[in-house]
Amino acid sequence: MIKLITLKNKRREGEFLGRPIQEKASLAHLRIQKDLDELDPPKTCAIEFPDPDDLLNFKLVICPDEGFYKGGKFIFNVKIGQGYPYDAPNVKCETAVYHPNIDFEGRVCLNILRENWKPVLTINSVVFGLQYLFLEPNPEDPLNKEAGDVLKTNRRQFEQNIQWSMRGGTVGSISQALSQVNIQD
Repeated sequence: MIKLITLKNKRREGEFLGRPIQEKASLAHLRIQKDLDELDPPKTCAIEFPDPDDLLNFKLVICPDEGFYKGGKFIFNVKIGQGYPYDAPNVKCETAVYHPNIDFEGRVCLNILRENWKPVLTINSVVFGLQYLFLEPNPEDPLNKEAGDVLKTNRRQFEQNIQWSMRGGTVGSISQALSQVNIQD
């Protein structure tokens, strides 16, 4: 007969009945595995895992093939918290970009990452939402107010500012420092 105290001690040591104990997967891990299995990113997007054992932290690379940002390469750091899917992922743009919905610290203004997040949304929703920001920037809800104002008042100037900044130029008082790193060959 196995003594209960011995079993409890074995459990604390990471073993039960001679077999290693599998740690219980969190809801966030289970859901992200499901989301990644069902992920169907467009050809302009790729997901990279710096640590293949860590599914909760990854990079999203968006390379628009049309619109203002055509030819650019934009990298986002995505962190999934333990509250996922009830809490939205934390998304930060690592690439300096002149964009009304992305500020110079990389914060992203996308409604599904804030007040409109719902547990039924998936990583696929986030990928398509971020891609859409590059196809249709939203000047009505800007983080970069200057870029939003320019887009509203002078679309041609906005486009020129993007092109200039993607080549490493200065727009206003801010140097984008995008240079060749973010322009696809």
